[in-house]
Amino acid sequence: MLLLLLFLSSFDARRSLLDFQIPIRWPASRDQVWKANIPHTHLAQEKSDQNWMIVDGDKIKFPGGGTHFHYGADIYIAAIAGMLKLPGEKLSNGGNIRNVLDVGCGVASFGAYLLSHDIIAMSLAPNDVHENQIQFALERGIPSTLGVLGTKRLPYPSRSFELAHCSRCRIDWLQRDGILLLELDRLLRPGGYFVYSSPEAYAHDAENRRIWNAMYDLLRRMCWRVVSRRDQTVIWAKPLSNSCYMKRSRGTQPPLCISGDEPDESWNVPMKACITPYSAKVHKEKGTGLEPWPQRLMAPPPRLEEIGVTLDEFHKDTNVWHERVVNYWKQMKSVILKNSVRNVMDMNSNLGGFAAALKDKDIWVMNVAPVNMSSRLKIIYDRGLIGTVHDWCESFSTYPRTYDLLHAWMILSETEDRGCSIEDLLIEMDRMLRPEGFIIIRDKPHIINSVRKFMPALKWDGWSSEVEPRTDALSLSEERILIARKKFWREKLTI
Repeated sequence: MLLLLLFLSSFDARRSLLDFQIPIRWPASRDQVWKANIPHTHLAQEKSDQNWMIVDGDKIKFPGGGTHFHYGADIYIAAIAGMLKLPGEKLSNGGNIRNVLDVGCGVASFGAYLLSHDIIAMSLAPNDVHENQIQFALERGIPSTLGVLGTKRLPYPSRSFELAHCSRCRIDWLQRDGILLLELDRLLRPGGYFVYSSPEAYAHDAENRRIWNAMYDLLRRMCWRVVSRRDQTVIWAKPLSNSCYMKRSRGTQPPLCISGDEPDESWNVPMKACITPYSAKVHKEKGTGLEPWPQRLMAPPPRLEEIGVTLDEFHKDTNVWHERVVNYWKQMKSVILKNSVRNVMDMNSNLGGFAAALKDKDIWVMNVAPVNMSSRLKIIYDRGLIGTVHDWCESFSTYPRTYDLLHAWMILSETEDRGCSIEDLLIEMDRMLRPEGFIIIRDKPHIINSVRKFMPALKWDGWSSEVEPRTDALSLSEERILIARKKFWREKLTI
């Protein structure tokens, strides 16, 4: 039975490639994708009356609507900014709102339209009965990931987002003593907002009133306050300091998390039904201490000292990665086409220097912090970037043909040192990489030699370039750089 399942899975994957087309390039991809690449047309039919998407010949088009924003995400975003009384109805608030978590994002039109506001959203949705919504989002070139609010913390550090959003929200926030709301509380920065729309926020029947009253009471005890309520949407704000927590009566639920609990630990960590108080420094300053976007990208984040990185080391890292990225693009100059790279993954993100060096290109980067470097992910978010924690001995939770470029700095040698298979990791990289996409592997010479042996089988041998880089401040040992391009190939399908 197992062999049959493996064969059918392989057969389906190969069959889907027969009609696959090179994705439409950004920014056109925001509004349309090839139907053959995501053949889930029943979702388009189900959601067409809500203006999510429509099937039009060989394409699926996205008018920008959603369940609670039929008239377009752009109008909805302006309305949220208006509810918050932000200048000019600009949700970015002068660069002070940059990172957004969109829970249950659908096909991520909310996140798509935030990009023009210089806001980047981590659009989050499960692989559910709505047929791979995140697959639509990633095909469009929108930052998004598979995930679910369940029993484990989401793989992001504390105080990562200025705003969380849940539209037409069907999450039971009251379950398990409000543990899911407490997870949002962990992730929001001081003064962060929760934008929420669901029947209990506006319906007048008895059951929805009961849920609303219970939720309002829970959030009041968590020291959140309603800052605006209009039509079908309510917006809460998290407190700026610990002052409200200190004023609560003894025994008030939910409790504060115990001293010593690490709010930034997020890989396979159970959620906790407690409130994460701010550090003494944050409480005193009553804010994030962050520069507005885009200044925060290059400014040393306040939390550097928490991970033992000096200002000099931070600036050195930023400068080195700028030079490295310039040289990568020089290597690819003869083959890389304009707008051919949109979805990028940095498999060992460190302090985010690789992503920061790409700031002038119209791309987004999924910064991945390996589990042994997970504490550094808070620096990624403080710089106004997004990312996740991951163990590269396991598969990454995304769909096939998701990324245009994968950057792997010393991650293969680290995987080998941990006793895991670099062959398995190469196969996983190939699964995530789109046809005609690029891999950049910067690693020890013996690792590069090993990778070269697998390139013909992986169809990474259409074009490649290998160089020995100059030694710089981040060189850990002798290194080689291999850049290769994946072929767009089709295999004749037989049974």
